[in-house]
Amino acid sequence: MASLVLKMSVSLDGYVASPDRGGAWKTAGSTTDSRDWTLETVRGAGALLLGATAFTEMAPFWPSASGPFAGPMNAIPKVVFSRSLTSTEWGPTTIATGDLADTVTRLAQEHADGYLLALGGARFARSLVEAGLVDEYRLVVHPVVLGAGEPLFTSPLTLDPVSTTAFSGGIVAHVLSARP
Repeated sequence: MASLVLKMSVSLDGYVASPDRGGAWKTAGSTTDSRDWTLETVRGAGALLLGATAFTEMAPFWPSASGPFAGPMNAIPKVVFSRSLTSTEWGPTTIATGDLADTVTRLAQEHADGYLLALGGARFARSLVEAGLVDEYRLVVHPVVLGAGEPLFTSPLTLDPVSTTAFSGGIVAHVLSARP
């Protein structure tokens, strides 16, 4: 059974989305070593799980993109959780409309190769956290303070540290395991 890994970029003050929903802050501190770490996280996935907002933001970009992330982002099967999308142009993609917990459990049973990698958006990620579905957190903390925005966590949660990696540009990646 595949585990569910949540990879999110986080500001120093704990936000995963800025007030204007822009993503420029996610480049703060980005260096080759931090990008390589993220690329390995993506490559290890058996499926990518996305909320509808993140999916609709990514879908126009990736099919024609080049660079090291383009191959895995386009090849790995994607599951977008949405009650409004009826079709997608960015494949291979399945639209999940049912209960979040039931769907994630079914997907975990179906994917023996790699883990399920949830990439966002903020509300989708928060739903996974609140439902207790995340097995492992890969939080990439950028050297930037947003001052406001959307948090990932809205209630206390104790996690077990697995590893911490500091990168040359100031980004720090924390891998944490959820307690059963």
